[in-house]
Amino acid sequence: MQKLPLALIVFTLLQIIISGCNNNGKSDAYGQFEATKTTISTEIGGKLLRFNVEEGDDLKADQHVGLVDTTRLVLQRDELDARLESIDARIDNINAQVEVQKSELETAQNDLNRIKVLHKDGAATQKQLDDAQARVRTIKKQINALQTQKQSVRAEINAIQAQIAQLEDKIADTQIINPINGKVLTTFVEPYELVQNGQPLYQIASLDTLELRIYISGAQLPSVTLGQSVEVLVDKNAEENQAMGGRISWIASDAEFTPKMIQTKEERVTQVYAVKVKVPNPDGILKIGMPGEVNFQTRN
Repeated sequence: MQKLPLALIVFTLLQIIISGCNNNGKSDAYGQFEATKTTISTEIGGKLLRFNVEEGDDLKADQHVGLVDTTRLVLQRDELDARLESIDARIDNINAQVEVQKSELETAQNDLNRIKVLHKDGAATQKQLDDAQARVRTIKKQINALQTQKQSVRAEINAIQAQIAQLEDKIADTQIINPINGKVLTTFVEPYELVQNGQPLYQIASLDTLELRIYISGAQLPSVTLGQSVEVLVDKNAEENQAMGGRISWIASDAEFTPKMIQTKEERVTQVYAVKVKVPNPDGILKIGMPGEVNFQTRN
C-alpha cells in the first residue's frame, strides 16, 4: 500500500477543517435591510404655499420645511380680537357704573343714618325712614346686578380667548416642521397644491442605523439571544463581501412560513423565526432593501 506524503495529508486535513468552519461557504442567515419609515402629514388643510422637500434630502429635526396658507385663520383671529376689544370696553363701562352706584349708596346710607336719628327724636316720619331704607336696598340691588352682568361679560371674554387660542394653535400647525433626523424617501405633494387635514406630505427614515430582518430555523433558535453581537456581510463588489458588526435587537416569539423572497420554492413551506439585527450605518453604505447575510459566530 502506497503511503501519501505527510504534506499532502496535512493540507487535506486543513481543507476539511476550513470547510467545516466556513459552513460550506454559506452564512447562517439571509435577509434584507429595512428602516423605520415615518410618514409626515399636514395637521391642517389649505393651499401649500411653501414645500422645500425633495426625495433624497437629509433633513434635521425641528427643521421648517413648508407652510400652509394662513390667511383665513388670521382673518378669523383678527375678528375675534376686535370682538374682544369691544367686550373689554363693556367691562370698563360696567366698572364705571358700579363706581357711580357705590357713590350713590354711600350718600343714601348717610341719609338713612341721619333720618334714623331724626326719627328717634320724632323729627322724621316713618315714611321718610322707609323711603331712605328702600333707596339703600335699591342701590345695593343695582350694584349686585351690575356685578352679575360683569361676570357674564367676563365669561364671554374667556370663551373668545379660548377661540383665539385655538386659532393660534391652528396657525402654528400651518408651519410644517420635520420631526426627526433622516433622509426623505418619498414626497407625495408639490408646492401650491390644495392639501387636506391629515394628508401625507412625505416619508422619511433615519438611516444612521438600519435593521437587517433575517429568518432562522427552529434548530438555530437556541443559539441566538437578544443583544448578541453578530457578523453582517454585504456585497462589496461582484466577488467580495464587506463585513460589518451588528447586534440582535428582536426575536419573533411565533414561527411563520419562510417569505418567498428569501428562500427557494422547496423551502417556502418551512417554518422559521424572524430576527432583527441592528447595524450601524455611519457611512451610508447600507440601503433600504439591500440584501445582507449574518454569521452568528465571527469567523476568522
